[in-house]
Amino acid sequence: MRPSILDPLFASVSTLNGVGPKVSVLIGGLVAPPGAAGVAKVRDLLFHLPSGAIDRRRREQIASAPDGVIVTLEVRIDHYQFPSREARNQPTRVIAHDASGEIALTYFRAQSQWLEKLFPLGETLLVSGKVDRFNGRASMIHPDFVGSAEDAESLPLVEPVYPMTAGLSPKVLRRGVANALEKLPDLEEWIEPSILKREAFPPFRASLESLHKLQDPKELDPANPARRRLAYDEFLASQLALALSRRRMKQEAGRSLGTDGAIRARAERSLPFQLTPGQSQALAEIYADMASPDRMVRLLQGDVGAGKTVVALLAMAAAKESGAQSALLAPTEILARQHFAGLSRFCDAAGLSIALLTGRDNGRTREGKLAAIASGEIDIIVGTHALFQDDVVYRDLGLVVVDEQHRFGVEQRLSLTRKGKSPDLLVMTATPIPRTLVLAAFGDMDVSRLYGKPAGRKPITTVAVSFDRLEEIVARAGKAIDDGEKLYWVCPLVEETETSDLTAAEERAEVLRQFFGDHVGLVHGRMSGPEKDAAMADFKSGKTRIVVATTVIEVGVDVPDASIIVIEHAERFGLSQLHQLRGRVGRAEKPSSCVLLYRAPLGETAKARLAVMRETEDGFRIAEEDLKLRGEGDLLGTRQSGMQSFRIADLEAHADLMESARDDARLLIATDPDLTSRRGEAVRALLYLFGKDDAIKLLRAG
Repeated sequence: MRPSILDPLFASVSTLNGVGPKVSVLIGGLVAPPGAAGVAKVRDLLFHLPSGAIDRRRREQIASAPDGVIVTLEVRIDHYQFPSREARNQPTRVIAHDASGEIALTYFRAQSQWLEKLFPLGETLLVSGKVDRFNGRASMIHPDFVGSAEDAESLPLVEPVYPMTAGLSPKVLRRGVANALEKLPDLEEWIEPSILKREAFPPFRASLESLHKLQDPKELDPANPARRRLAYDEFLASQLALALSRRRMKQEAGRSLGTDGAIRARAERSLPFQLTPGQSQALAEIYADMASPDRMVRLLQGDVGAGKTVVALLAMAAAKESGAQSALLAPTEILARQHFAGLSRFCDAAGLSIALLTGRDNGRTREGKLAAIASGEIDIIVGTHALFQDDVVYRDLGLVVVDEQHRFGVEQRLSLTRKGKSPDLLVMTATPIPRTLVLAAFGDMDVSRLYGKPAGRKPITTVAVSFDRLEEIVARAGKAIDDGEKLYWVCPLVEETETSDLTAAEERAEVLRQFFGDHVGLVHGRMSGPEKDAAMADFKSGKTRIVVATTVIEVGVDVPDASIIVIEHAERFGLSQLHQLRGRVGRAEKPSSCVLLYRAPLGETAKARLAVMRETEDGFRIAEEDLKLRGEGDLLGTRQSGMQSFRIADLEAHADLMESARDDARLLIATDPDLTSRRGEAVRALLYLFGKDDAIKLLRAG
């Protein structure tokens, strides 16, 4: 049950004074969290923090007022300049002056009667806004305050500015926030006392009040103690939810997997290369987890081409030593088929049986595979979500390996392992993720980082080229094809739309076919599974030498002898996605290159992205830079990842608080697993406040 003290905060915003049905719908569209169907609670309004502030403390004269800064002027109204009928789109100007000079108060589409009432001729008024100068003449466009000295006394000198929505006035929203603050109860402190003291955090209520009732715009700085306090609260709630998920997964008794290492050794001997130090280190951690009677819940982070699949193979060989089966789950059918093809040759040499199960299997083929899985005849089953359908029964599922983990959320992690008796879970991603984001998304897991690339991999030469030189790039592509090379040509969209000027993959393929004929293939997300497979098979075999693709080839597609990738509109991609795409080449010993085609002129962010791509191939550095340039919301593709985004915390500005919150959450769950202590009860309120109700259910289920 939610603590009753929180009830006022979970009432609809329509219960606040001055918030009727129409306004509550507008506020709901602005502040309601995802999944709330646009219905906002009082809590949601309190967590809708100002994004800026109007500072009216600065009094200036017209002549000395700095450009682009909000100032308050005391002026006398002289006359009006209304536009003629022929120039209705021209603004109306109210001309005013003080002892230092003249200013035009400028309004677009303003009614003359309204302006004359607002600015009576001969009156002395206060006006606030930004001053700009055109041809040396001062102007203030749409002042944010106009009134007498008496009116100004009732106005806050520092006024918060909130993110807004059409149809909702700032005044109504501010009044709603003020009424919401009155509903805020005094809550028991949930932060551990030593952290509270070290960080000099103000109380929860005082923190919210100081941000909504600003005394100085500097209080909105992410480093402000009140803002840091609320960021820590949000991180702590998130990390507690992940810690409870972790405890739930670990609670089910695991088993010890792996015996004398004989099958692992046989599998390793089948490899045509030596393991890198990074692979050996990751395997040591994984083998130790598997040998323990506790369940393994581990994330394996590896850069593009670092050799995660080989690590997975050897982990699955260790499971076989104990007679257990392994399931390898891939997010797409292309990737599942590729894993199956890549692993099969090693499995044959190691004496491991392997099968592929996808949604495309039906009839007797499917029945045969299901029977072999149920009997234990198959050691390793590779596939998509089809691996976890109701009719798939495993004889003894001991290890679940999930590829491209960032596409699956916490709830899916829990459901993936229900096919076996508490199987170990190893999840892998080729998307290097900054440490802060790892804690945010995967705080319920132990983490291994796989550094380095297999021996023999050459650096990838990366160049940025303007679209003006497209003909030159096409000519170089032709020479590469004549030399026996294979190329990817990546386009952002499948087909042109009226709202986009991006070149479509289909259109680009047609253009390139005019030069290279049947050497050009096409792969995009709207093709059926068999069509994609056929196109990639043609590319692998060399029937086509250039494949035009959308970002469907971003993750995992492996054609080792492809040595050139051209990425159109590179300025439109995030850094991590560019890095993933570039990782499609440089997978063999021959020199490879990546051409970033961009449309000039470039913005500052796009320039910075392309510069980083030219400077480094280190995916972890690229991920850190991407976080700085884009923020956490886009980095993992939040909509597809099941990963939360934060309403108050800024992952870059508050990164130092995340680790502290993770450690505190784990310690609390270890010492007070049912949250029954005085602090535990306070923490329950925190979990409800920040929408982590599911964690409370895990607590009860545990």
